[in-house]
Amino acid sequence: MTSDTPRIQAHSFLTLHYRLAGPAGDVINTFGGKPATLSLGSGELSPDVESVLIGMAEGEHRTFELPAGAAFGQRNPDMQQWVAASLLRDMGDPQERYVPGDVVQFPTPDGQSSFAGSVVAVNADTPGPDGKPGGAVLFDFNHPLAGQPVSFEVQVIAVL
Repeated sequence: MTSDTPRIQAHSFLTLHYRLAGPAGDVINTFGGKPATLSLGSGELSPDVESVLIGMAEGEHRTFELPAGAAFGQRNPDMQQWVAASLLRDMGDPQERYVPGDVVQFPTPDGQSSFAGSVVAVNADTPGPDGKPGGAVLFDFNHPLAGQPVSFEVQVIAVL
């Protein structure tokens, strides 16, 4: 790499392969497939993960070990929420059946984006908003790697 090789800076637009893994294995891995394109500072990666990219050169390949909680914060018990089954039926497929471990996409209130939650538990006896039995699903909206050590492997293909 020469001194004129492009380097990652805040707000750089990147093409890269990356892998995020926790103690249980990969959560995201683009190696062996289509590379990712993203803009630093847009929220596609956490700020702590983005910070290790700053200064890397186009063509560089590195692996970073981030301590527990550094990449995606600590687990927050307030990020677990019961959602009424009636609301889930209104928002999506009325025939959908939820099982612990499922990941479900939800639209943001403005409808411009989405966020995901993983199913922790299903309770068919939980009363709905009208007090009648209707069931509810407990979702965990924490990032799957929150509170865990993270291995972050990256190969920078292009810095624009």
